[in-house]
Amino acid sequence: MEGIEHRIVEVNGIKMHIAEKGEGPVVLFLHGFPELWYSWRHQILALSSLGYHTVAPDLRGYGDTEAPTSISSYTCFHIVGDIVALIDSLGVQQVFLVAHDWGAIIGWYLCMFRPERIKAYVCLSVPLLHRDPNIKTVDGMRAMYGDDYYICRFQKPGEMEAQMAEVGTEYVLKNILTTRKTGPPIFPKGEYGTGFNPNMPETLPSWLTEEDLTYHVASFEKTGFTGGLNFYRNLNLNWELTAPWSGVQIKVPVKFITGELDMVYTSLGMEEYIHGGGFKQDVPNLEEVIVQKGVAHFNNQEAPEEINNHIYDFIKKF
Repeated sequence: MEGIEHRIVEVNGIKMHIAEKGEGPVVLFLHGFPELWYSWRHQILALSSLGYHTVAPDLRGYGDTEAPTSISSYTCFHIVGDIVALIDSLGVQQVFLVAHDWGAIIGWYLCMFRPERIKAYVCLSVPLLHRDPNIKTVDGMRAMYGDDYYICRFQKPGEMEAQMAEVGTEYVLKNILTTRKTGPPIFPKGEYGTGFNPNMPETLPSWLTEEDLTYHVASFEKTGFTGGLNFYRNLNLNWELTAPWSGVQIKVPVKFITGELDMVYTSLGMEEYIHGGGFKQDVPNLEEVIVQKGVAHFNNQEAPEEINNHIYDFIKKF
């Protein structure tokens, strides 16, 4: 990728790999599962050419960033701690934040714990997960969708890794990245099987090249999926740890963008939360909600030009 520079930074006791390009105000990109800095390749090139310093790390447990072995090293506090240290290392007080999927969840925690570091937040796919003080996160999901809901299936250490190994890294990544299935992902009993995507295409969609897939496969062949899965294994612990912030409002200016075919948007009551007033109540400076027609979960990769324009149109106001 032309002109993108890579380096390792020491943050919060671990070595973190970042990709960066450009000069100017910092735009920080946080990827989701099962992804890498590479998910932001289009945004890095576009925003750096518009006068921004774009920075995209591999999150803790992913790619060329260190992956601590202990599951409890992947709480929201560890990961937000990594990001705050990264912002400090860049020598700036504030950044524009752009985040997707698990990166978006971390983004909300970052805005909750350190709002003074975030100028504005462009959030993709996952809105604020409103904390229900009466039921732990995974317990609530299990009550709604049963034991085979993907997040429930990700909980037991080693189990999903073994089931993913049966079908292979390339199959898993292709299966997840190409899914256009709406609603909650429910896995077949006892195996990865068809996973997220029973209608997996023979050929890759136009927005995902063989080169793109190969880059992901090579990385996850090296690291495995445990680091990424450990984020899910801390959902209940995060629920316990964030009790002091229950009901807190996020005051950072936010623009939210999702695809209408996104599995998150079409499950867990998200559509009602986003459009029915709950989201705006929790995030009073939610300035805009965009639902992209015919676009699925990985909207930053599937519709990059549209996303690039949305990001630029929002952050240039500040």
